[in-house]
Amino acid sequence: MTKGAANQGAHGGERPDGSKERTFSSDVRIWGVSKVRSKSAPYQLRWIVAGNRCYASFASSALADNRRLELRKAVRKGEAFDVESGLPESEIRQAEAAEAAKAKEKLDPNWWSFSREFMKRRWRTAAAKTREGFADSLASAALGMMEDRPDAPDPGVVRRAIRWTVVPDNEGEEPPADLEKVCAWLAEHSRPLSALRDSVIAEDVHYRLAYKLDGKLAAKDTYKRRRRGFNVAMAYAIQKGYLDTNPIAGLERPATAGSGPIDPRVLMNAVQGREFLTAVSYVGSVHRNRGRRLVAFFGCILYAAMRPAEVVGLRLDDCYLPDKGWGVLTLRETRPVSGKKWTDSGERHDKRGLKMRDPEADRPVPIPPVLVAMLRAHVKEFGTAADGRLFQNERGGLVGTSSYWRVWQEARPLAFPPHKVTSPLARKPYDGRATCITDWLRSGLPVAEVARRAGTSPEVIDRHYAGCLDNSEEANNRMIEKAMGWDLPETE
Repeated sequence: MTKGAANQGAHGGERPDGSKERTFSSDVRIWGVSKVRSKSAPYQLRWIVAGNRCYASFASSALADNRRLELRKAVRKGEAFDVESGLPESEIRQAEAAEAAKAKEKLDPNWWSFSREFMKRRWRTAAAKTREGFADSLASAALGMMEDRPDAPDPGVVRRAIRWTVVPDNEGEEPPADLEKVCAWLAEHSRPLSALRDSVIAEDVHYRLAYKLDGKLAAKDTYKRRRRGFNVAMAYAIQKGYLDTNPIAGLERPATAGSGPIDPRVLMNAVQGREFLTAVSYVGSVHRNRGRRLVAFFGCILYAAMRPAEVVGLRLDDCYLPDKGWGVLTLRETRPVSGKKWTDSGERHDKRGLKMRDPEADRPVPIPPVLVAMLRAHVKEFGTAADGRLFQNERGGLVGTSSYWRVWQEARPLAFPPHKVTSPLARKPYDGRATCITDWLRSGLPVAEVARRAGTSPEVIDRHYAGCLDNSEEANNRMIEKAMGWDLPETE
């Protein structure tokens, strides 16, 4: 349906708020529907308001007749019409209210609209894991930015709805059937950004960043990641003029569940490490080779302190594996799992540079002969992927998180006695990295060099691993004596 107005009257003045001054009249005459030469809208309705001729064109006669009935109904109710546009006063006021609401939304968007706007701006420059982190922050904060209504949806579904809607590719798409009602509710009942100026609302949002849906404290790293993402969103809001300050800037971090110092109980000793890798080789059937494919994979974690995402992307060309002695792995990229909706490639694994490094930077890591031998044996038995990667699944693709996680869990009962299986010992692959870093520190390697090899900062090493070295004071004292020459035998 197309509409228009002919013989427009003179424009009125402007109100103090900048809106148009309108003239209304009850002098209205409505004519019948006539046919005009138009392929798209051949049916025309005409009427006159205070001498000003108006018209509207329609694609069918039924639509034209319905509009004529609407106008006649307004006349019978005694409603005045706008002289310039020819529309009933009720329609004019409704349109003005919608325009005002739209203008207000532009200056003070609700959390639903702001989340989509922010993610659209940051999407192109953010890595897949960063995008997912932003989405988690926005989804957590959304629970505190909902109107307090009895028909409020379940928090878990709210989080899923926010995570779906902030993906730019989903803009203009219909939500999944199970999220449709929730998305509609949030679009209408999310609080405006200005609500964060209320300290009660701001504190509730801060609470949502620090706690899980079951009311338990989130891990410290989870809270820090969520707050970091929320702070970036608030910086954008300030830049756009929606807010003047970050509403949670002065709020202190709750006593979140810790991921502080490493628990020494997760660390394997040298014998346990060897037995664990042997157990890995027995996981899975002989034909599928599930475990044997990952022996050297876990060896890279246990003997080179590599992150699993770094091992996934390791290529043969980046490995120096001599027949004897130490080798070197030159790490250049990571392949973290983020999910297809977060990556530009549409694949589950993103492709990024090293963590805490410039995109083009690499990190050489010396590796002991035992790991050199493992990698040489792995290449001899399994070869490499088409793109030169050392580790591949049975179809030649990237090794997935769930794949190596399952093998790790299946190997623990084969490697450890029952009382150790139920203990924290080596519960996850990252515990192998912690074991390697601790071994480096106990060997006397300087903290700065340990941090360089592990691809982290000396501050992180001090913060997380100091507790693992509490029992090494005597050995440290002997090292100092040797360095100072105090260990020389006394002479008479």
